[in-house]
Amino acid sequence: MKRIAIQGELGSFHDIAAHQFFEGEQIQLICCGTFEEVFENIRRDSTIIGMLAIENTIAGSLLHNYELLRNSGVTVVGEHKLHIEHAICCLPDDDWGSVTEVHSHPVALAQCRQFLANHPEMKAVEAEDTAGSAEYIAKHRVHGWAAICSSYAAKLYGMRVLQEDIHDNKHNYTRFLVVSAPRKADSLRALEKANKSNLVFSLPHEEGSLSKILTILSFYNINLTKIQSLPIIGHEWEYLFYVDLTFDSLTRYRQSIDAITPLVKELTVLGEYCES
Repeated sequence: MKRIAIQGELGSFHDIAAHQFFEGEQIQLICCGTFEEVFENIRRDSTIIGMLAIENTIAGSLLHNYELLRNSGVTVVGEHKLHIEHAICCLPDDDWGSVTEVHSHPVALAQCRQFLANHPEMKAVEAEDTAGSAEYIAKHRVHGWAAICSSYAAKLYGMRVLQEDIHDNKHNYTRFLVVSAPRKADSLRALEKANKSNLVFSLPHEEGSLSKILTILSFYNINLTKIQSLPIIGHEWEYLFYVDLTFDSLTRYRQSIDAITPLVKELTVLGEYCES
């Protein structure tokens, strides 16, 4: 059985992503209040695997998770893209006419802005977690409150689904990374079949330094699918570049890494794995 640390409660989108990625396998979820706790669990026990959101097609990148990823020393062993679908749910004996408050994570509330605008009688209240909101209402039997969460979470906590698909944008996806302690990474991935990698590097504060890196990657037929820059604290106008690469040839990819290494100040390969 695999033990997976996630941020959020049972029924959260991290829960759904973990079960989809490890479909057909027995898993035990370790629910954490924060992403820091996810990495702390892996640090304490190297057999624990982490699942963390890194990017949403609407909300953008989770910048803090990039920092946690780099500082933790874990290895990315996979990724999973999940279609985010929100529903509104309440206690079984509540209904549209009795709901006065809607609780959920602020990102989920923002992704259902039009629905909430159409229901001004419902006060939107920010909470720490989507599924956690449903769990709290069910556990404490709070009448008049509803939660925005997945329909899976609603059913898990015995809630009544008032309406599904209440999100504004139907093309709402979150990308999750699967991470592990480095010494356990190879048991979770087929490295010889890898076609994607995540890197982080810094560059000398010189004209054209990033352009040179991109030119080399292009020469080796490496496809850059994402680049995210974050400032280096304490070093004005210097940045860390988090880069996602895809490639057809593992050999050419590794040659490209050797080629750019002399041109960067520091470079860390966060993970190499098969693209989902």
